[in-house]
Amino acid sequence: MKLKNILLATLIMASTTVWAEPSHRVFVTNEKDNTVSVIDTKTNEVINTINIGERPRGIGLSPDQKQLYVAISEEGAIAVVDLDTLKVVKKLEAGDDPETFDVAPNGNIYISNEDDAQASVIDPKTGKIIEVIPVGLEPEGVAVSPDGSLALVTSESTNMVHVIDTAKHKVVKNILVAARPRGLAFNSDGSLAYSTSEVGNEVTIIDTKSLSIIKQASIDLPNSKPMDIAVSPDDKTIYVTTGRGNSVAVLDAKTLEMKANVPVGKRVWGLGMTRDGSRLYTADGVSSTVSVVDTATNKTIKTIEVGKFPWGVVVDD
Repeated sequence: MKLKNILLATLIMASTTVWAEPSHRVFVTNEKDNTVSVIDTKTNEVINTINIGERPRGIGLSPDQKQLYVAISEEGAIAVVDLDTLKVVKKLEAGDDPETFDVAPNGNIYISNEDDAQASVIDPKTGKIIEVIPVGLEPEGVAVSPDGSLALVTSESTNMVHVIDTAKHKVVKNILVAARPRGLAFNSDGSLAYSTSEVGNEVTIIDTKSLSIIKQASIDLPNSKPMDIAVSPDDKTIYVTTGRGNSVAVLDAKTLEMKANVPVGKRVWGLGMTRDGSRLYTADGVSSTVSVVDTATNKTIKTIEVGKFPWGVVVDD
C-alpha cells in the first residue's frame, strides 16, 4: 500500500509540474530584422522583442510550453528560448536552411530543410539530429498528427504532400496536389489533414486513414495565393492566409465553401489561433504588422506594428 501511495503521489506531482501555465502571449518571427516580437494577448500590444538569430521563420512551442523554438535559416539551427526569461539558451543543429517545423507530442521536432530536399528530426533532449528523411524538392510545410503517428511535409517544386510514418521515419505515401503546396494542418482527432497550394490556389482535404484526397477546391478571391492554414477547435471551419490576396479566407471545413473573407495586412503569411478559437493573429509580411481577427464577427479588430517582414506566428495561451 505504501508503494502504491508513493507512486500515486509521484504521478500527481508530475502532472502538476509538466505543463507551464499559459503566458497569454503571441510570438512572431521577423524574418528581415532577426527578431521575435512578443505580444500580450490581453492588450494586443508588443511587450518585448527578442534578438533571435539570422533569418527567423518557423516558430513553435515545446509540448510543456516552457520553451519556444525558432528556425533560424541562415544559421542552420533551431534557437531555443526559455519562456520565463525570454533568453536564447541554446541553438540546436537543424540541417541546411531549416524553414518550418512542427513538434510531436513526444517532443521531437520535424523540420523541413528547403535546400536539401529532406526533413530532419531533432531530439531536443539530446540536441541531436536523430533522422534525415528524403522528401521532394523545396520542402516547406510540416505538421505532426495529434497522436504523433504521422508527419506531413509539403514540397513546393515536387507538388506533393509526403506522409511520414514517425515510428519508422519513412515516407509511406506521396500525394500529388496542386502547384506549390505550402501550409498543413490536422483536425483535432487527426482523421483529416488540410494542405494549401500557393500557385494552384487550392485547398486539399486528405483522409489520413486511406491517405487519399477526398476534396479539393480553389479560393475564389483576387490575387489569392494560399499560404498558412488553421482549423477551428470544433473542426467546422478552416482559416487560410491568402498571401498576396491580403486576407484570411474563412472556409467550411467539410465542403470548402467560403463563409467569409477578412482583409488584413499586405502579403499575409503565418497564422496563429488562440486555444478557444476566438482570435487569429496573422503575420502581414510587407506591412510589417500583425492583424488580430475576431472569429465571431470575422473582422480585424486591431493592427499591431512588429519587426520587418513578420513570417511565423505561435500563440501561448
